[in-house]
Amino acid sequence: MGSLSIWHWIVVAVIVMMLFGRGKVSELMGDVAKGIKAFKKGMAEDDEAPKSTSTPVEPVRTIPHQAEPTAAPAQSVDRRTS
Repeated sequence: MGSLSIWHWIVVAVIVMMLFGRGKVSELMGDVAKGIKAFKKGMAEDDEAPKSTSTPVEPVRTIPHQAEPTAAPAQSVDRRTS
């Protein structure tokens, strides 16, 4: 009951074609295709930008850590007044 069958999608498609007409739908799809192409072009330009930098990047240096001997645990102090 909750899922849509193929007949539901066909009815929706027919209603959309009646509302917008064939020309509007094709224009809309052409605009979507142009948007996708522009997005891909923008992503390609972003990928090329880091490669064109000529400044060398120094690797991150790690400093070895030597653990200090742990001190004896602090004695608990009873601060209750008698």
